[in-house]
Amino acid sequence: MNSPNGLVIFVYLCFIYTTSPVISLRLDDIVVVVLSQGDQYHANKAEQLRQNIIEQAASINQKPPSVRIVHKEFPHVGAWTVVPLFPWLNKLHSGNSSWFFFAEEKTQINLTELVTLVEGYDEKEAIWMGHGLTDEEATIIHHFAFADNPSKFKYPLFSAGFVMSTALIVEMSKKYKEMAVRNSDFSIDASHELALYVDIPLIDLPRQFCIENGVGCLSYPKHDINCGEPVPKESIFFAVKTCAKYHKDRVPVVKSTWAQQTAFIEFFSHEQDEEIPTTVVGVENTERGHCKKSFAIVRLVNQRIKKEIPSIKWIVLADDDTLISVPRLQTLLSCWSDSGEIAVGERYGYNVRGSKVGGFNYLTGGGGIIISASTIPHILKNCACQGDDSPDDMFLGLCMAKLNIPLVHSPSFHQARPNDYAMNYLAIQSPVSFHKHWMIDPLAVYDEWLSSSDNHVHKHTEL
Repeated sequence: MNSPNGLVIFVYLCFIYTTSPVISLRLDDIVVVVLSQGDQYHANKAEQLRQNIIEQAASINQKPPSVRIVHKEFPHVGAWTVVPLFPWLNKLHSGNSSWFFFAEEKTQINLTELVTLVEGYDEKEAIWMGHGLTDEEATIIHHFAFADNPSKFKYPLFSAGFVMSTALIVEMSKKYKEMAVRNSDFSIDASHELALYVDIPLIDLPRQFCIENGVGCLSYPKHDINCGEPVPKESIFFAVKTCAKYHKDRVPVVKSTWAQQTAFIEFFSHEQDEEIPTTVVGVENTERGHCKKSFAIVRLVNQRIKKEIPSIKWIVLADDDTLISVPRLQTLLSCWSDSGEIAVGERYGYNVRGSKVGGFNYLTGGGGIIISASTIPHILKNCACQGDDSPDDMFLGLCMAKLNIPLVHSPSFHQARPNDYAMNYLAIQSPVSFHKHWMIDPLAVYDEWLSSSDNHVHKHTEL
């Protein structure tokens, strides 16, 4: 006769094995690398992600993965490009880890699904996997690479996360040591440039590395939640840089679209135009660069604020072919204090991937540069253009780097047109700006991408 106790033990064992996932690869064989920024908003997001990873590991009684918060542990000026991280990660973890998962602060990770995926691959092979993006047409932000067939080249959507084997980390570390003595010129799109650097095809797994959560997803980007009440439009001053050449075509686009949602906007030009009207900056226009002109604009804005509108907390520097969603900008700015020194926009880098000192990041002018009003006097006191036609956005970035003024990157700002970006990259955003009227109808672009006052993720009709 069977013992009733045996039945109890059998039921108990069944309960254990049906409620606890069976994982042969240990979680501490994985390293999670959070590509974090150091401002308070993003630092908090990174810490929340770290805590979530620890809690997931505890729920299945495992030691958690090593979580590396990049802005704290490796504050390299080009860490956001990933490439300078390879020697550091190789030194710390190549001997004790099998896989590396790279995430942004807003990336959500399912550790059980992650382990299930990587168990099917060999960490001793140089491989990487993620959500592959492709260009529908050759684009300036990728230097028109693969112009004959741009869709054949895949690069990872950073916000969905991507995985690299230890073997690949070791290989990329060796490659870095060979190239680190050379300058790296411009860093524009870290994802595309990383794929060029790795030079191994990305294993494209969009059903695992998702753009929104669903069955089988091991990671996806969490949509940003409003930080608080949108900042009042009366606290933002928009300074639009223009010239006589564009008074009749570009300026009317601004005035008929986003200018109508502003409380304070001023058009700065080298020539007077009463119809707009423009404010004369006293600096002749140049074909490129515009550094002296831009600094003259900043000086005039600072004077205007001090004398007439002390309620201004934020200054937006925009081109006359920049398209902006003012309500979304108001919401975005609620994530940072206006009392400290800070600038927000789309980040580019100059000579930031190499090991040599001297590179710096800057915010691209075309997408709009947002600077707290309290930052402006510090800039004007300590920086002056080296030449009238020096690149204004780059010089501002160099100035802020020397003054240790934090630059915050937001993917909501865009230096180029919507068709210059992969559709799935834009699909997870609430865009704040786009730039350039070249070969597009700017009114149609504004209407489709920016005219809505809500802050929901844009759903393009082709997706």
